Amino acid sequence: MTRTSRPRVFVVAALLAVAPALAACGAGSDANMAQPYIATEAAATTKNGINVAQAFILGPEPGQTLPAGSAVPLYLSMVNGNPTADQLIGIATDPQTASSAKATAPIALPPQTLVKSANPTPQVLIEGIRKPLLGGESMRLTLQFQNAGAISMDVPVIARSREFATLQPAPATSPAAAPTDGATATPTDGATATPTDGTTAAPTDGATATPTDGTAGN
Repeated sequence: MTRTSRPRVFVVAALLAVAPALAACGAGSDANMAQPYIATEAAATTKNGINVAQAFILGPEPGQTLPAGSAVPLYLSMVNGNPTADQLIGIATDPQTASSAKATAPIALPPQTLVKSANPTPQVLIEGIRKPLLGGESMRLTLQFQNAGAISMDVPVIARSREFATLQPAPATSPAAAPTDGATATPTDGATATPTDGTTAAPTDGATATPTDGTAGN
């Protein structure tokens, strides 16, 4: 009887040891399922009192592609932890990923205040992307603050879906009005263009033109 009871003791002990681990796994699974979907964004970065709590570039809708040369909006959430005000005065891009970044104006950062770069429209655009974007890529950006200096970070491109579906993409670029192929614009003031082949333009005031073949006019 003693020999048969020992294995049972060991089995029960083993089950008791495994039970907490199984319970923890179950709790962790439930916790993950209860959490709202959060796309992969740039990890929070803090430097010289400036906390960039959220940073991402809004890409295309799922299954679509933004072609090279497009502009994409940059979404930032920042907190200035310093006792004095600061502002975001510029953003530098990696020349291999985009041509430039443009902001409508410097973004003011009062002390201890959450500031977003879209309110509600994006204030910062990354222009001239070098490669088509699907979502899931990242771009190296350097944020330049007036007092805190530069903060460099890899900012991901997030597809415009789920909680990001209502965010505004970059505005469409309007075509240039001026001709870009070297063509000469047509005069709009009623003036007659001067001939360029050496011939004399016909009078426009009703006068009779003088013959040029030596015969006298009637």
